[in-house]
Parts: sequence; structure tokens; C-alpha cells
Amino acid sequence: MNSVDIIIPVYNEEKTLEEILKKVDAADFCGLQKHVILVDDGSTDKSREIIKNFENKYEVIYHDTNQGKGAAVYSGFKAAKSDIVVIQDADLEYDPNDYAPLLELLIEDKADVVYGTRFTRTKPSRSFMFSHYLGNMFLTFFTNLLYGCTLTDMETCYKAFKREFIKDIEIKSKKFDFEPEITAKIAKKGARLYELPISYYGRDYAEGKKITYKDGIGAIIALIRFRFFD
Repeated sequence: MNSVDIIIPVYNEEKTLEEILKKVDAADFCGLQKHVILVDDGSTDKSREIIKNFENKYEVIYHDTNQGKGAAVYSGFKAAKSDIVVIQDADLEYDPNDYAPLLELLIEDKADVVYGTRFTRTKPSRSFMFSHYLGNMFLTFFTNLLYGCTLTDMETCYKAFKREFIKDIEIKSKKFDFEPEITAKIAKKGARLYELPISYYGRDYAEGKKITYKDGIGAIIALIRFRFFD
């Protein structure tokens, strides 16, 4: 394996975008060549202006209107050409310093997919809002029940894939229900799926967090849909 694509969906992240790009550039990629794909999902703040400054450095995709995280990630998937694909949110909740152990499992061919889990308590993790914690635990439990997994954090942003394993997977979910859909499809495909601990510096709504209880309902519907009907 020679290269890794870092897909960064962006929607109104003017306050954190430049800082996360600096952290991505400084990360350890285990000797792999790095290729960043920025997908602006119809931002209405200054995010798009910031991204234009990086058009000569990174691959950039623009959505004319806001479609949702799933749509942005799928645009990145379709543009990906490297051996490994990693998803990175544009906020500062997740630390690119955690890439290396995830990449190593893929490079060593021990896994097809690696998730970074926030719930091992072995790395720094900001205390969750209790409602979000319960929602995450329920969705992960429901995933395990339906798909026979033993995950601890289905909704994590940090998901790393061998591109060969996911290149034929079509993503239909446009919003945050992307997370259960991709998990459902790799589970049904028989992925060698591993989890490793990561750090987590979560935001609250005042700081820009976007996910709500409606996304949790959408995730439940997606888990049932992709288990029994799709």
C-alpha cells in the first residue's frame, strides 16, 4: 500500500477548518503518500472562501447546496483513488494524531475496516452530553443486535477502509444516517472490522455541534432498512 485519501466533509466550519488542515498535514501516515479531498457541502459561512485557498494543494469538490454529511462523504468516496480511505470531520473533535494505529492494521492486512472508538477510556475524551451518550450506546447496541457485531462506537467519525473493499458500495443516505448505512453494508459484506481507541474533544451545540435526536431516529430507520429491505 502506497497512499491514503483523507476525505473531509465541510459544512460551515470556518472557525476550525484551517486548524484541522494543519493537524492533518502534521499527522503520521505510516509512510503512505497523503491525498486530501475536501468536500464543501454548500457552506454559507466563510468555509468556501478558505477552501479556495487550498485548491492548489488538495483536491476540492463543491456541492451547490447543502445535501448532508453522507452525500459529502460519498462524493469523496467516488473521487478516492488511494489504497486506504479515512474520514475526517472538519471540526476539532477528532485528533489526526490517532491515524497511525488505524492505518497500521490496514497496511499489515489484518483488517478491511478500522473504526476509532471513543469509549475505551484509555485516551482523552470529553464528557458526553448524557442524552448523546445514551443515544450512541443504544444505536451501537442495536447495530450489534441486527448485524452480529461487537462494536462499542458505531457513530464514530473515524472510519478507515481499504478502498478495494468499499469501492463497489453505493451510499444512499445523504445525512448522518450515512454512519449506520456504511456500517450495515460492510458488516453484510463480511468485513474484518476492528476498533481501536481514539481521543475525542466533543463540542456542544453552542460550539457548533449539528447532530440532533432526529438524526438518531434516522439512524434507527437506516439500520432496519439496510438489514431487511435493502
